[in-house]
Amino acid sequence: MDGQGPHAGRRLGDHRVAGHRVRGGGPVSAPACISPFDVVDGQFEAYNSQNLSAFMTFYADDAVLADFNGAITANGAEAIRARHEKLFADFPQNKAELMARVIIGSRVIDHERVARIPGGDTFEVAAIYTISDAKIVRVDFVK
Repeated sequence: MDGQGPHAGRRLGDHRVAGHRVRGGGPVSAPACISPFDVVDGQFEAYNSQNLSAFMTFYADDAVLADFNGAITANGAEAIRARHEKLFADFPQNKAELMARVIIGSRVIDHERVARIPGGDTFEVAAIYTISDAKIVRVDFVK
């Protein structure tokens, strides 16, 4: 090592970072961005715990759910809330298992296996989530 560079001569625990101001012993940084992965993963966890309030925090007010052919099955957050309120009431042990997840830009594609009751029949679905401003704005389902 030549002893040159932005960190030369610094000791472990020295929180000065070249080009950054520090406060409270650590670098000051902008708040972390919420990625499309984080949005869909949070929604998935809330779905499986049937926490309707948490589930809805991931949806935009004007979000839509649609079949893959484009037919809208729920238009707006209130319709999505009502649909899932009924689903959670009708199937209190409903669970989705994530088989695969692909992230392409602002879209997240999940391959899920869903069981309405433990040990019961399952069905598979692909859910294509479109994310904007850290909210789900559209979900297209392929069954």
